[in-house]
Amino acid sequence: MDGRMEHTKDGYRIRTARPEDIDALAAVEAECFPAAEAASRESLRARAEAFADSFLVAELTDGQEAGRIIGFINGAVTDEKTISDEMFEDVSLHKPNGLYQSIFGLDVIRACRHRGVASDLMNHMIGEARKQGRAGLILTCKDRLIGYYEQFGYRNLGVSQSVHGGATWYDMILEF
Repeated sequence: MDGRMEHTKDGYRIRTARPEDIDALAAVEAECFPAAEAASRESLRARAEAFADSFLVAELTDGQEAGRIIGFINGAVTDEKTISDEMFEDVSLHKPNGLYQSIFGLDVIRACRHRGVASDLMNHMIGEARKQGRAGLILTCKDRLIGYYEQFGYRNLGVSQSVHGGATWYDMILEF
């Protein structure tokens, strides 16, 4: 991505994150993940600075709440086929020319769920990874979300070595 990516849908648009989005991103993250699993404001800032091209937000375009961030997707690029816990906090592990686009988080606020926003964000990230010549995408998820990610073509690789937030995670991969 070129840092200026934007795509408009009915009522919202998908664009790359900007420095002024950090407070809104932190609020969305806090709503979507338990405290033990949520990325901190500082971590979100570091990610947006280190891999801005793979940090996309969904922002309302209509009505009184125009400009409100309702969701986002982000992740570093790596040569690894699975995500390690260190990747979540150490942005220096981002390899701009790596083989796999990782997904650290796919967040949508409760009020805007079940409207296709998460799918649009994921499909955008998949499309960008294809355009950039990546080998695919990787993520970790809880067991209840395995079927959701399989709809995009991800394969379940089994229980992850990740112990992030004390939860049980599953490694998922989508290869082109």
